[in-house]
Amino acid sequence: HRGQDSAGMVTSDGSRFKEKKDNGLVKDVFDKRTMNYLDGNIGLGHVRYPTQGGLSATEAQPFFVNSPLGIYLIHNGNLTNTDELRLRHLNARHMRTNSDSEVLLNVFAEDLQREINLHPLRDPHVQMFDAVTQTIQKVRGSYSVISLVNDVGLFAFRDPNGIRPLVLGQRVNKDGKDEWCVASEDAAFGPLGFKFVRDVNPGEAIIITNDGKMVSRQCVAGDACPCIFEYIYLARPDSTMNGISVYEFQLDLGRRLAQHITERGWDIDVVVPVPDGSRPSAIEIASALNLPYREGLVKNRYVGRTFIMPDQRTRELSVRRKLNAMRSVFNGKKVLLVDDSIVRGTTMNQIVNMVRDAGASKVYLASSAPPVRHPNVYGVDMPSREEFVANQRTEEEVCEVLAADGLIYQTVEDLLQAGKTMNPNISRFDASCFDGDYITGDIDEEYLEDLLADRGLGKVGAVKSL
Repeated sequence: HRGQDSAGMVTSDGSRFKEKKDNGLVKDVFDKRTMNYLDGNIGLGHVRYPTQGGLSATEAQPFFVNSPLGIYLIHNGNLTNTDELRLRHLNARHMRTNSDSEVLLNVFAEDLQREINLHPLRDPHVQMFDAVTQTIQKVRGSYSVISLVNDVGLFAFRDPNGIRPLVLGQRVNKDGKDEWCVASEDAAFGPLGFKFVRDVNPGEAIIITNDGKMVSRQCVAGDACPCIFEYIYLARPDSTMNGISVYEFQLDLGRRLAQHITERGWDIDVVVPVPDGSRPSAIEIASALNLPYREGLVKNRYVGRTFIMPDQRTRELSVRRKLNAMRSVFNGKKVLLVDDSIVRGTTMNQIVNMVRDAGASKVYLASSAPPVRHPNVYGVDMPSREEFVANQRTEEEVCEVLAADGLIYQTVEDLLQAGKTMNPNISRFDASCFDGDYITGDIDEEYLEDLLADRGLGKVGAVKSL
């Protein structure tokens, strides 16, 4: 659910790496024969969601460098100083792609090589921690990273702001020994028999040794400022990240939004979610308004997530293949459609027309998220203000563009309060796509203009998920 354009995996049995990556879904890239080939006692995997760069399989992760030691790396997030890193910190290393993830890998490799050269007799774990401390001090942006290092083991680290999620899980094998797992979301743990241990702290690095021991160090001071859009759309509802249940967060968004819907005085017959992410909010809205909740839009399970498709044309063509409006639900009804967010607006416009074609007499819209007015630079495909339906438009003007009879957005204040209520220890969320306040403090208008220009030319790397 975090990426559907390419998938990659590498394993190790302690003597050699085995790798497979290609464009396509996990089920298509990894058949039974491939999985039999990918044996070993340690490994990592990745799915790619391209927000920048090309769609070539060479952009698929993991990336690899053979010096020092031999390192595979996967990265969720987006670096904001990639050009600076290329110019100042790569020591003439050759890049095979335009990906910021490959840059991150090579910056870390350079720092590790320097540590090994300066302190050849030092404990390898100390070398790793000292090297990544140097890397973190150079790199800006969002990054949750898992790497596989020859003769060391699994090595994971998270940026000091904790913008993208990273969690640690544990299980005991049949021999009574501890086994460990690191992932973007703890929803990955249950099917594999792992139990959630904790979040990887912002600025922390963790080593899982080849013999199953876990070692960690707080490499730099960190303060969790997670991306709030994770809880709205990206993460699965059965995940808990930074101490916040995604499902409970989405329920609370519905309760808060229902209070404002009541003030509008709309005459509504039925509440219908736009599947899948808006269901929790829609359920709470229907309950609070004492209205029937109905599943009026049937989803084709064989069409992927349209938001993370690589271009707008593909997204638009996929909407009618993905959703079908049930006349028995909509015919003659005044409908409140609930969506988790309205970003570009073109798909929602199509959905409104579908619902009217199915007989709805009125179509009102409620968005669990506030209007998106600013680019996201930390790993969500929102690079251009011009693409946002709310750009330089009032709520009434957006409603007209979407051809709806009424529109209401969540407020930024309620959105942030929902998160802070569930984890008071988080003093700040990154909500930059809603409020324009960029957590890393290095984003200005010039950067955003360059980002848009680079995207048009296909020059920058791809953003991805673990």
